[in-house]
Amino acid sequence: MLFRQFYLGCLAHASYLVGSDGEAAIVDPQRDVDHYLDVAAREGLTIRYVIETHLHADFVSGHRELAARSGAEIVIGADAGAAFPHRVVRDGNVLPLGTIDLHALATPGHTPESMSWLVVEGGRPVKVLTGDTLFIGDVGRPDLAGARGFTPQAMAAMLYDSLHAKLLTLPDDVEVWPAHGAGSACGRNISTETSSTIGMQRRTNYALQPMTRDAFVAMMTTDLPPAPPYFSRDAEMNRAGARPLADVMAAGPLPCDAVMEELNRGALPLDVRDAAQFAARHVDGAINVGLDGQFASWCGTILPHDAPLVVIAENAARAREAIMRLARVGIESVSGYLVGTEGLPCLPTTRITVDELAAKGLEVVDVRRPAEYEAGHVPGARNVPLAELPQRLGEITAADVAVICAGGYRSSIAASLLARSGANVVDVAGGTSAWIAAGLPTV
Repeated sequence: MLFRQFYLGCLAHASYLVGSDGEAAIVDPQRDVDHYLDVAAREGLTIRYVIETHLHADFVSGHRELAARSGAEIVIGADAGAAFPHRVVRDGNVLPLGTIDLHALATPGHTPESMSWLVVEGGRPVKVLTGDTLFIGDVGRPDLAGARGFTPQAMAAMLYDSLHAKLLTLPDDVEVWPAHGAGSACGRNISTETSSTIGMQRRTNYALQPMTRDAFVAMMTTDLPPAPPYFSRDAEMNRAGARPLADVMAAGPLPCDAVMEELNRGALPLDVRDAAQFAARHVDGAINVGLDGQFASWCGTILPHDAPLVVIAENAARAREAIMRLARVGIESVSGYLVGTEGLPCLPTTRITVDELAAKGLEVVDVRRPAEYEAGHVPGARNVPLAELPQRLGEITAADVAVICAGGYRSSIAASLLARSGANVVDVAGGTSAWIAAGLPTV
């Protein structure tokens, strides 16, 4: 058996190739699918199945494009209501793959259609691909299917049964390979490890410790952070099947006069350079989301749905990378890109050090998550998490405001949003990490 994990760090997403005797299955593919085709060709494998463990909400899948380019059959659970050609599977169905078998285990709870896939070799279960049902150190959130008529409590009860009646009945040495790692919003406490075993998870995963179903439901439905706004949109794109990535990547370079025309028609300038480059000089009104951070998820969270975009980057390769990464979360509205900022009206963002912040007495907005803020923050700082900022801009009325986060990535995004709304804003370089390192007082 050939087994390969493909891990996409920016989305904390894991997909898989399982191969045997000249045949392969790809499980939970990302939107750009060339690397699956390349590996299969190099290993002499024909891709027979494209398997979705469920309808993903945090990224747009490449299942339809991969199937079209490989001739494979798309396989998904019966309750998905998928609108593309596919094979419906139910609990207990088996897909033969060379000399191994893939057994479908219905494991609803994260979504109604969630399926885990047990890899059986020589009659023995050796691996289980758990999708978003069981993570390393965590389990899937039960609240992301609410728009489909299920309460989080009902989904959590299903999840309890899936874990205890299906996954935890497997032998301890069966390897666990989930669809996400640390940083994914599909769980709350996911480990940085990307694989484990059933036995290790039985011993160490907080959600698998002995408890009643009612206690589990209460635990899994309390203090859930809001789901990012693009999740429901991406799930529906996956239900229909996304259009070919090449169609989205057709956006090309724009001259300055064309950029100005786009901006005058209401396009948003999206500057994907790092915070220091953006602060030194950027197009007036630009929103900064650095390409080297959690770019796609933040864009999906803070950008208006379907707003026309002009990407601004330091070179064409970075611009095209940004367009692809936007497409991974269902943002397909880029009209073109601009390299650099010359020839357009520009201005800087004022950046200050933590010592200057301590001396100035500015109103401080801390855009970290509530748990980060509560663990230690600048005295008097107000917590407005970045994910909530676009809807709460009107609450920030001070004449001058300083924005801070952990290290400077999120605060640059926030400063650009506030400046675009008309605020007089400064960005605190180094964030609370620099504040604490400087020995300044912390609440």
